[in-house]
Amino acid sequence: MSETFLIIGPTNSSATILLAHGAGAPMDSKPMTAAADALAAKGIRVARFEFAYMAARRASGERKPPPKAETLIPEYREAVKALATSGPLFIGGKSMGGRVASMIADDLYEQGAICGLLCLGYPFHPPGKPQQLRTAHLKNLRTPTLICQGTRDEFGTREEVSSYSLSSAISVLWLEDGDHDLAPRKKISGFSIADHLATMAARARAWVDDNCPQ
Repeated sequence: MSETFLIIGPTNSSATILLAHGAGAPMDSKPMTAAADALAAKGIRVARFEFAYMAARRASGERKPPPKAETLIPEYREAVKALATSGPLFIGGKSMGGRVASMIADDLYEQGAICGLLCLGYPFHPPGKPQQLRTAHLKNLRTPTLICQGTRDEFGTREEVSSYSLSSAISVLWLEDGDHDLAPRKKISGFSIADHLATMAARARAWVDDNCPQ
């Protein structure tokens, strides 16, 4: 895990969300930064971190394939420890980052270490391979979870996801015509990426409030 966190949002926020990046883009990519900014605008403290392979890619400039998601579990656990936030903590990420977080969520939730899981564009299956589902552990997930997904996301469209057996702890916010970055085609949908990010952040704010300890 990279030693560095990118933190944005009020220091006195009622909650912090720890986000990991997707497989191919770093923590300060345009989509990650835009999502973090939108959440921070709603008063949520957002911390981003990088897995070691991405930090190494940043340093060397070499673009090697990402490791399997399962191998990144220890790094995500270490990030939770290193952040050492004192208030309510939510974990998640974009695409693969959210998938890795989902693999450790129940363990941390049962320990009282986190309050919920936020996934931005969950990779339900690889693009073009809808039969290779990544949903087995989502069927019995106990952690309160919010997945924000574009309706035309090639990693899981609304039509595809509607047929999956998902835990009742999971809520899905569908963003009309959004792609894997939640970005819509404005001429087709009438929405801009700013519109969708604002909707995502507002829903996340309400969801965080609902799941923070009273």
